[in-house]
Amino acid sequence: MINVIIADDDEIFRNGLKIIIEQDKDIKVCGLASNGNSAYDLCKTEKPDIVLMDMQMPYCDGSSATYKIKQDFPNIKVLVLTTFDDKATVSKALTSGADGYVLKDVDETKIVNAIKSTMLDINVFGKTVFDSLKEKLVKNNTHTVKLTNRETELLVNVAKGLSNKEIAKTMFLSEGTVRNNISALLLKLKLRDRTQLAVYAVKNDYI
Repeated sequence: MINVIIADDDEIFRNGLKIIIEQDKDIKVCGLASNGNSAYDLCKTEKPDIVLMDMQMPYCDGSSATYKIKQDFPNIKVLVLTTFDDKATVSKALTSGADGYVLKDVDETKIVNAIKSTMLDINVFGKTVFDSLKEKLVKNNTHTVKLTNRETELLVNVAKGLSNKEIAKTMFLSEGTVRNNISALLLKLKLRDRTQLAVYAVKNDYI
């Protein structure tokens, strides 16, 4: 039996979803919550297997509640079930630790399947959400530039905040060569200044 908590500020939706998913003999709804705080409290008392989490709720939204639940109850799965599929909301959910992200407009069979898949450690995403993640991944891969070991060392030193003089001493180069190499690196990566180099280094896991 899969014990489920439904967290959503729409009472009609909560009750309707409870009726729908409990038609499956393997699922039991052990709690209903109108906000993130209530969902967290129910996790303490009911010890559910999975929480169906809306993102937009009063007092404590879905991302905050997801983070708190995953921190204190790491074995509890959180499947986001919401109407929002914009990149900001999806990013907040995933960085908070959500195990899946499904939109409310899917049919009831898919919601039940998403619950069961999540319990099998299969991360489920709605099509529009998956397409957005795929697009971002492809875009990142497309713009990845191959750096030489020397360029990587230079990039890391810039990101660490070293001056040209300090970099020259570290890399056994003249200051003039360091300046020229930094200019060449900026051109190669299509960046404007040292600050953007530092941001690039962090975003691409060079530092």
